[in-house]
Amino acid sequence: MTTTERAAASHLLPSAEPLGLIAADGGPVPDPALELPDGEVLLRLYQGMVAGRRFDTQATALTKQGRLAVYPSARGQEAAEIGGILALRPQDWLFPTYRDSMAVVARGVDPVEVLTLLRGDWHCGYDPYHANVAPQCTPLATNTLHAVGFAHAARIKGEDSVSLVLLGDGATSEGDTHEALNFAAVWQAPVVFLVQNNGYAISVPLAKQTAAPSLAHKGIGYGMPSVLVDGNDAAAVHAVVEQAVARAAAGEGPTLIEAVTYRVESHTNADDATRYRDRAEVEQWLARDPIARLKQYLTDRGLLDDARQQQIDARAEAEAATLRERMNVDTELDPAELFRHVYAEPTAALRQQAAELTAELTTGDQA
Repeated sequence: MTTTERAAASHLLPSAEPLGLIAADGGPVPDPALELPDGEVLLRLYQGMVAGRRFDTQATALTKQGRLAVYPSARGQEAAEIGGILALRPQDWLFPTYRDSMAVVARGVDPVEVLTLLRGDWHCGYDPYHANVAPQCTPLATNTLHAVGFAHAARIKGEDSVSLVLLGDGATSEGDTHEALNFAAVWQAPVVFLVQNNGYAISVPLAKQTAAPSLAHKGIGYGMPSVLVDGNDAAAVHAVVEQAVARAAAGEGPTLIEAVTYRVESHTNADDATRYRDRAEVEQWLARDPIARLKQYLTDRGLLDDARQQQIDARAEAEAATLRERMNVDTELDPAELFRHVYAEPTAALRQQAAELTAELTTGDQA
């Protein structure tokens, strides 16, 4: 690369401050660098976030009642989750993590099937082809490689499909993410990396895992355009993801987006966040609530009134009630499922083990 080309590459760098459209107080950001989505999209974003938070609250309650083994809450990250998902086209694919149940539901997957993983019944309880959603990834960053490989293959096959991969700030320190970013840029794969920087990799604060000016700054090292956005501003997240999807679909390659947000709850129900952060920090982020700011913006412009708010709340509550009712039905466990779907064609050893278990269970029933 020549000196001129290296100088021209500066356009790959993110902005110094996160891009935004709607400020924390619900007012418009002056002189925004992004185009504001229209009123219909803003209402869909708002409705999606309200439904997403209600789902999150219900799933947390089900965990406390013993209906789920574990649940990683995404409360506070609704703008990043919903803003990103609603920017996808029907033919695009989502590669989520264990924290992105809200996003998977928003993409159209049955919420009970989404929670099957966290109930401990199946590794993936839904059909990935139903809504173009890959299985939720539990190991950090493995889904980044899946997304790049899938997107590269789709382009070779001539398919008009873009892969959106969700990852957290902790995943950006994994080797898998490095390899995924590198090959995505080398192959110009149609992938969008959306990093939800919520401040902590479980209990490790961001400052203890990277010295980069921002996570988005890492993009230039791979020759990839990068965007730094306010992750609590759903309108801004939607705008930057929509732009990145359009770039990828046009054959212009991948984009790295860092959405700066905050995990309000603990890492999971097995974590005690008070051991590594104080309440004042949480309160500071609660004042930047993504739902409250968009509600204020919509109300001030006459796009949201009491009647519409009641409809949105009633719908979210009805969905939560249905989820609660369905999740409170005990599942009937079949021990034979241990051997299904391990291989497309079961091995001889696996068939023998299945037969032995069946015989043992039959003997036990007769005893």
